[in-house]
Amino acid sequence: MTDDVLRLDAVTFRRNGREILHGIDLTVRSGEHWTLLGPNGAGKTTIVGFCAAQTHPTTGTVDVLGKRLGRVDMQALRRHIGHVNPRHPLRSPLSVLDVVLTGFTGTIDTAMRWEPSAAELERARAVIAEVGLTDGIDYRWPDMSQGERGRALVARALAPEPELLLLDEPTTGLDVAAREQLLETIDSLAHTSPEVASILVTHHLEELPETTSHAMVIAHGAVVASGLVHDVVTTDVISDAFEHPIAVGHQDGRWSARAIKRTAPATP
Repeated sequence: MTDDVLRLDAVTFRRNGREILHGIDLTVRSGEHWTLLGPNGAGKTTIVGFCAAQTHPTTGTVDVLGKRLGRVDMQALRRHIGHVNPRHPLRSPLSVLDVVLTGFTGTIDTAMRWEPSAAELERARAVIAEVGLTDGIDYRWPDMSQGERGRALVARALAPEPELLLLDEPTTGLDVAAREQLLETIDSLAHTSPEVASILVTHHLEELPETTSHAMVIAHGAVVASGLVHDVVTTDVISDAFEHPIAVGHQDGRWSARAIKRTAPATP
């Protein structure tokens, strides 16, 4: 019996004849909280596509929740994966409760001819409470702030009790206060849903939740480093990946990054 939730072995991906990813290996186990770090264009979004059972690799194998891509109904598998995308393309004026209920159907809008069961309604209200939106359960999507939308999408992802939670740059578009509220919500999941494995994608170290346990840093479609977060998120690794001297700091559970000032040569 394995507790592997996700496993990528020697994964490559080509698009239009160009290799985007080069031999990616990644194993995520139950209860682990990973971050996927790297500059823009590094290949993070492509990797998330495998994790979300949306894309097949060109070569190599991808196993999600014990099912191998290419041998499984992808749509059925996706119902067991929670995916938080801040670019959620909802256009209807759904309430917070209705948005969260779409997590059970895996749809953007309310599914036609579908009614939630009493158990699903109870679960939806429970996760809304977990993310601190009980007082706003009737808020409508067009009228919600970006922070409220972010928390609603986390609740939507958690509603069907997934084994894997994907957070794809979840703080995009948030101001500092809303970002911190969302990170607090994500950190709380380690206590409310301790068995759920998660992967958070970002290129900003200050957006890493305190509960981050592991990290993979990629650049130019290849792994720079992977493992325990304190072994991976270092000045040398981050500077290498971003091709710029960056000092990495860690204080009170949070990470920071700043450019290392180059010393001007002494004048004779």
